[in-house]
Amino acid sequence: MNAADILNERFGRDQLIALATCAADVPSVRTVNAYYRDGYFYIVTYALSGKMQQLAVNPRVGVCGEWFSGHGVGENLGHVLKAENQEIMQVLRKIFAAWYDNGHVNETDENTCLLRIRLTDGVVYREGQRYDFAAEE
Repeated sequence: MNAADILNERFGRDQLIALATCAADVPSVRTVNAYYRDGYFYIVTYALSGKMQQLAVNPRVGVCGEWFSGHGVGENLGHVLKAENQEIMQVLRKIFAAWYDNGHVNETDENTCLLRIRLTDGVVYREGQRYDFAAEE
């Protein structure tokens, strides 16, 4: 078992994580629904939100949840209906099905976007064992 296996096991479904951003030396943290796959967290959000405005200036983030903490780089992949987002969006609609269509997400709004966070480093614990990792650049 390695860190990647643990992250896939633990966050390869709809999970709440804390997402921290920083603007003008003021940190902000919020809880978001996220899905982890192959080194990335995926989050459906809104392009005009505070987090996305902060990420446009400084894409570095901190994330944590369930005995895991790490750093990454956030990227706005654009509107959820863009052709290049359709493969992952098919997965996310199923993963987030419990809340996705309850009025929380308006896919027709051009500001509904897909945030992808590429993990750069972190630590995850499992059964008392610590697993550090650093992504290859």
